[in-house]
Amino acid sequence: MRNLLKIAFGIIIIIILGYLTYIQLYSHSKPLSPEESNSLIQVYYPKSNDTVSSPFVITGKAKGNWFFEATAPVVLVDWDGLIIAEGYIQAKGDWMTENFVEFEGTLEFKKPEMAEKTDFGKNGALILKKDNPSGLPENDDSLEIPVRFE
Repeated sequence: MRNLLKIAFGIIIIIILGYLTYIQLYSHSKPLSPEESNSLIQVYYPKSNDTVSSPFVITGKAKGNWFFEATAPVVLVDWDGLIIAEGYIQAKGDWMTENFVEFEGTLEFKKPEMAEKTDFGKNGALILKKDNPSGLPENDDSLEIPVRFE
């Protein structure tokens, strides 16, 4: 009888360890592809390669889990990746939903000096980031939209 209990206990331990190993190896989500990001956030303005001038209004819609406390960060960078503006988009409705929620945000920036000197200096990018209060990398996501400076 004791041997049977030892065997049953051993099998239970092996099952638990196997389950924990499976969770550890396969529970981390992979980064989202652009197609998957588009299913989470859609930007009306600016579209890819639109010309922007300061200030400009960012509009679109995103799934409620893109936001935290109804906001999500945005960054504007120049051709070299240097941040020239930071701000937030604001949900215009109930953000505690799995449905799309309209958003809006305004960014003010100083036009990069290189935009006056060279054509490539007019290139930049608007980066909309999923708000991630957990700080866990598997919960990160972003959408980068190339823009041109007027």
